[in-house]
Amino acid sequence: MARRGVEVESPGMLTTVQAAARLGLRHLGVASGGPADPWAHALANRLVGNAAATAALEITLAGPRLRFAQAVRVALCGAEIEADADGVAVPCHRPVDLPAGARLALGACRDGARSYLAVAGGFALPEVLGSASTDLRGGFGGCHGRALRAGDRLPLDAPAAIQARRVRPAAWWIDPSPLSCAHPPGEPCTIRLLPGTDDAAEIAQAPWRVDARSNRQGLRLQGQELQVADARERVSEPVAPGTVQLPPDGQPIVLLADAQTHGGYPRIGHVPRADLPLLAQLRPGARLRFLPCTPADAARANAEQRQRMHRIALAIAARGARP
Repeated sequence: MARRGVEVESPGMLTTVQAAARLGLRHLGVASGGPADPWAHALANRLVGNAAATAALEITLAGPRLRFAQAVRVALCGAEIEADADGVAVPCHRPVDLPAGARLALGACRDGARSYLAVAGGFALPEVLGSASTDLRGGFGGCHGRALRAGDRLPLDAPAAIQARRVRPAAWWIDPSPLSCAHPPGEPCTIRLLPGTDDAAEIAQAPWRVDARSNRQGLRLQGQELQVADARERVSEPVAPGTVQLPPDGQPIVLLADAQTHGGYPRIGHVPRADLPLLAQLRPGARLRFLPCTPADAARANAEQRQRMHRIALAIAARGARP
């Protein structure tokens, strides 16, 4: 494998390297991290022939400008994003071959908050605590534990067999939407909720908007102020991605990939794993509502999403991930 790489000419709004989540370390205070939208991250990797958890770039709201020193195969998944390589439009949700020296310019995300750029072979970065994912709060993993900056150089494990002489998108593409993320344009997104306390009934009755202060740690919501049924001071309790907390201001927070390992705010519910990709794609100002579900509903949704990804992976493998 060649290890030449990619140069960051401009970093975009917030671009980080994300790979596998760090599982089994929350008892030590280490957040699981990984991609905020694991569905789109896995899909981009599958399209270029990588394992689902291979290191890729997570792009938030507006993307970077990159120069590739070698011919590569790339794929963009997640939010539709403005993209061109040397003046040629680069479509999403399909593999695209780029020649050596190509400049890939990624603009604004159009219909979501995060897009993912995978490169065949992946980024050749060292693993820290079992993953190459960037932990922004801890300052480790990825590219020096931080978001990309202009001038950064990321090594690649791109296969030498890719010999593109021009920008060449595949003639085929895949439908990227996970089962839980389909909703009519302009309508509030429906998010399933496993009730944790009596307060969950109240949150499910109210409409919500995404606060601009949201980040990879949590999605802050704006709406009718909720009152905690039991307002007594609490001891910190374990939390995880998907946990819905209710701070004293009555505005819920849904924890995302970089969720802390414990917290003192009341836990009023939990979003099933299948709906985390949708949460990760909600932009500031987006509307959502919660729909109470049962553990059986959540397990079924998770299983359906895994099965669909397996079917997509088989279909991509049958094509050989070739343009």
